[in-house]
Amino acid sequence: MWPALAGRRTVGVVTTQAPAHASGTFTLGGDLTINRLGYGAMRLTGKGVWGPPADRDEAVRVLRRAVDLGVNFIDTANSYGPYYAEEIIREALHPYDGLVIATKAGLLRTGPDVWIPLGFPAYLRQEAELSLRRLGVDTIDLFQLHRIDDKFPLEDQIGELVKLQQEGKIRHIGLSEVNVDQLHAAQKITQIVSVQNLYNLTNRSAEKLLDDVTEQGIGFIPWFPLAAGPLAAPDGPLAKLGAEHGHATPSQLALAWLLKRSPVVLPIPGTSSVAHLEENVAAAEIELSDDEFDKLSALGEQQQN
Repeated sequence: MWPALAGRRTVGVVTTQAPAHASGTFTLGGDLTINRLGYGAMRLTGKGVWGPPADRDEAVRVLRRAVDLGVNFIDTANSYGPYYAEEIIREALHPYDGLVIATKAGLLRTGPDVWIPLGFPAYLRQEAELSLRRLGVDTIDLFQLHRIDDKFPLEDQIGELVKLQQEGKIRHIGLSEVNVDQLHAAQKITQIVSVQNLYNLTNRSAEKLLDDVTEQGIGFIPWFPLAAGPLAAPDGPLAKLGAEHGHATPSQLALAWLLKRSPVVLPIPGTSSVAHLEENVAAAEIELSDDEFDKLSALGEQQQN
């Protein structure tokens, strides 16, 4: 039933030195080639994505282990902490030899689990400048507008990022949580090399956007990539399939599904645990057949939220 998984996996075990390489590569903006399975740094903070992590040393170990496993794309944001994630990335990985570090601005933090869109151009510039300082770089590889703020013209928000790009402070520009029309509007202003939207096996609200960027060859970064709802329950369909066929975990199957969904998909599963990180990255070595992909898609379709 699942021949591509049979005998391929022991749960949580890394079978090669750098399994992230098995995810294949993608080139952002024509000049930044990365392994498709990356790492998202939101979980390197306190509860509610607020304040420092409970174990900063472990956070540093997670980042360094990710690089050991072949991850060379790290995604973060000024709002994670706020600021703590960027600071920990610098502590763990600077000077980023061979790594692509992406960050974002456009959400104001006033407390745990509070996210307020703020696209005031001067604020976006301030946060870009501070991200440069915290990350310890002269140029940010990929700077993403975390949310489009309807209180300010899109031209002003994107325009400020273009000015920073022209000053050499940003290499490439991306967007987060947009629809197809918003992407096309932004593309009339400048080149957009990536979009980052909520998308996973059971939440496919960004399907039209994914199809659009796949056709254009623009990177699609799905945040919350592991969510599978009831599918991932201990006695759920994914756990049963994984146990019966190759011992893949539900999270690994969900990531393998994303990687097969489109060649532009760049999953960034996040965690604060080295063990969980190793389990996630091992998913890059799972090769789903077309039939397996279709069966997972059908299961996810039944559970869409």
